[in-house]
Amino acid sequence: MEVDYPTHVDLQGRTALTGPDDHLRDLVEQVLFTTPGERVNRPDFGTGLLQLAFEPNSEPLASATRVAVQAALQRALGELIEVREVLVAADDAALQVTVGYLMRRTGATRRDSFAGAP
Repeated sequence: MEVDYPTHVDLQGRTALTGPDDHLRDLVEQVLFTTPGERVNRPDFGTGLLQLAFEPNSEPLASATRVAVQAALQRALGELIEVREVLVAADDAALQVTVGYLMRRTGATRRDSFAGAP
């Protein structure tokens, strides 16, 4: 069991835990919504996606964002996952990201959606 993200207290008043598959999803979320330079000693960790919510929505921006997200995930979690697809959509100030990936530990595939707004 791993500590759940975001960290919170469970019904018994203890730090909430999660299973390995959900923990991996939590790690993907952390990479997506962390701004590069935000983590001490990990200046290249993250994607800075939240800053893109205010950019004009265009196909070149979406393509560049997909490539940046895939590269960040492979760099940070490449030993744990193989990214299969990245879909990015902006709606006003909200950002929707869908990531399809193979979990190397089990060989199972997973497709998770994440939403964020600054």
